[in-house]
Amino acid sequence: MSEFHLVIGNKNFSSWSLRPWMLMTHLGVKFRETILPLDTAQFKDEIARYSPTGRVPVLLHGELAIWDSLAICEYIAEVTGHGWPVDRTARAVARSVCAEMHSGFANLRAEWPLNATARNRRTPLTPGLEADIERIEEIWSDCRSRFGKSSGPWLFGEYSVADAMYAPVVLRFNTYGAPLTQTARWYLAAGLEDPVLQKWLLAAKSETWTVPGYEVGLVK
Repeated sequence: MSEFHLVIGNKNFSSWSLRPWMLMTHLGVKFRETILPLDTAQFKDEIARYSPTGRVPVLLHGELAIWDSLAICEYIAEVTGHGWPVDRTARAVARSVCAEMHSGFANLRAEWPLNATARNRRTPLTPGLEADIERIEEIWSDCRSRFGKSSGPWLFGEYSVADAMYAPVVLRFNTYGAPLTQTARWYLAAGLEDPVLQKWLLAAKSETWTVPGYEVGLVK
């Protein structure tokens, strides 16, 4: 089989890159990794070699390029036969919450940009941000109670595409101190203790790049 080559942004700031990286690592998929730091001359010079959209992440597999985080996760699930719940009902719900994450939560993205290694950042809780947090809590609680409670710590028991898609939210909630219900706090704790996520964070801490627009909520 051809080598997998995952092209991503810097790990401290690239939420979209985190998702396929998490899934592939959890599933034991071996891949080569190239990091292109966001908002740099290097990124502008090199991204066209890999991605038709000029964005990351992109997965290269032989002559095939896949340039969207959810599409990459879907492809990896097809290739490996893992990544989605076995039960059809659970799988349908998992796909629904992944699609909702992929296309929604604009306030969360804009007001709480990913800053994976930052802590104790605080911003005003706007109505739109509060609504996004409440909806994510609802998703986490519903998935855990209906599908995950008895079979593992993840949304559907075993680690799935859904957990990979919500991994950046786990980091955002940790950075900005989201007020959460008990069930959401349990899932957040499981996500933060995940050795795979810890590996990502360790690499992020060693990065020297900065993106000024992502440095929000600094406590003076």
